[in-house]
Amino acid sequence: MSKTYAGARLRRLREERRLSQAELARVLGISPSYLNQMEHDSRPLTVPVLLRVTETFGVDPGFFSERDTTRLVADLHEALTAEIGASRVSTSDLAELASRMPEVARVLLDLGRRNQLLSERLAGAAEGRDEAADAPRSPHEEIRDFFYRRQNYLHDTDLAAERLAEEIGIRPGEVLRALAARLCDAHGVRLSGETGGHLHHYDAATRTLHLSTRLRPGQRAFRMATQLALLEFGEGLDRQAADDFTPGSPAHALARIGIAHYFAAAVVLPYAAFHEAAEEVRYDIERLTDRYGLGYETVCHRLSTLQRPRLRGVPFSFVRVDRAGNMSKRQSATAFHFSRAGGTCPLWNVYEAFAAPGRIHVQLADMPDGQRYLWTARAITRHRGGWGEPGKTYAIGLGCEIRHARRLVYSDGLDLDSDTAATPIGMGCRVCERLDCPQRAAPPLGRALRIDQHSSTFVPYPVADEQR
Repeated sequence: MSKTYAGARLRRLREERRLSQAELARVLGISPSYLNQMEHDSRPLTVPVLLRVTETFGVDPGFFSERDTTRLVADLHEALTAEIGASRVSTSDLAELASRMPEVARVLLDLGRRNQLLSERLAGAAEGRDEAADAPRSPHEEIRDFFYRRQNYLHDTDLAAERLAEEIGIRPGEVLRALAARLCDAHGVRLSGETGGHLHHYDAATRTLHLSTRLRPGQRAFRMATQLALLEFGEGLDRQAADDFTPGSPAHALARIGIAHYFAAAVVLPYAAFHEAAEEVRYDIERLTDRYGLGYETVCHRLSTLQRPRLRGVPFSFVRVDRAGNMSKRQSATAFHFSRAGGTCPLWNVYEAFAAPGRIHVQLADMPDGQRYLWTARAITRHRGGWGEPGKTYAIGLGCEIRHARRLVYSDGLDLDSDTAATPIGMGCRVCERLDCPQRAAPPLGRALRIDQHSSTFVPYPVADEQR
């Protein structure tokens, strides 16, 4: 069993509560000198002390896990790619910084991202591009980070939604009836099929929820549950969104919608019952869609939120990608790192899914840091409903760390222990450390290229310095 060294986090918790070392040592039943040694990583946190710390501060034991560190190291590596390439800073150095001084690491991460943004703006200005003066990040990107920081799980929201589901009698096959009754009885809202071209529209003046007849039953239920969240938990949505965003800002409004969508999924698929069903069928996505009558994407997204303390599901990363590689949704309860700089890896199986829509593709993926994942991917298409009308096609990816893979039906028949069975992928060509990848689409940041007029290589962008 690996030892847990988390002195910086323990010290931060103590300082936030304004406790002295002597006071905290007395609460934990240890000597001040022993606590001092733990805070300076001279001694690890033992299991009994860790349990007392989590009880004292009301935090989950995962607060002291390595998962957040892995994620932070990946973010640092991407934001500081150019600087790392020009220096002797190693990944192990970044890992030590993230582990011992996470707050300092986050400040450095913010500075690195600002430096990247400034460089991009200056490059755009030099080329005469007007977009160089645009806002650095869109509100939608900020919302993705909002959920990413929370590992795609909102505890209070999930509990409130589950209580409401129990109160109104949410059951498979009875969801629409229960939601319609609640909207009508508690809020005087009636349903209508006339939407004026919208998929849905709520008229507050007439208390009418207009739902398009083109929506499938699961889609109707999701939009009804979203409206219920806005009507019953508006103040809670405001409060949670205000944790990160200024009320009245576009990001605050989008966060409010995102939390309402989370609430809706948690009402339609109540946590405990859905977790039990997922474990029963070993996370077989198609069996879950059949049982609940919901779409593939909805079920995958809900699976990625099952991180309730003491009743955790498999921690998943969830992604939605189009044919051009645009990532319109990405959330993660794992250490898997989604690149912010450019596209994703072309060797990832989410792109293979477009070649055979409707079939689930399975891939063992190996990241440059040695972490391995099991990924499932399937292409889905949405049509507006009429002949000849254009639709939307996406690939939905759901992945977990290899240590959880045996809990999934998709691992059957795979050699999870083999070092050669996994496909080597990266975070994106611009920041990928795999310098010999023949699929690379862009030169690596921070590396000088080896340019020779008299020879060529199988690798598209050979680097001058082959240090790896």
